[in-house]
Amino acid sequence: MKTTTKYSPEFRERAVRMVFEHQGDHESQWSAIVSIATKIGCTGETLRKWVRQAERDQGKRPGLSSSERDRLKELEREVRELKRANEILRKAAAFFAQAELDRPPK
Repeated sequence: MKTTTKYSPEFRERAVRMVFEHQGDHESQWSAIVSIATKIGCTGETLRKWVRQAERDQGKRPGLSSSERDRLKELEREVRELKRANEILRKAAAFFAQAELDRPPK
């Protein structure tokens, strides 16, 4: 069973800042990440993801920034809702059209 621990945004920012500050003290960014992750109590992979996202947010790495990613999720959710609403309207229109055809003429 997978358990997730939520870290506060301040904790994440501090951990990422520590990686950037101590990166020169280690032979690679990964070794800095692993060293700091063990000290702060999270996994190296978790911290690596935070660092990569911070680099994207700062424009140092290609990809969507956090705000762009949030906006994309919001738009995708809106598209799903609109598709669902259109499907409901299509079915209702077909139902009422069939009911109109079944009604005896006057």
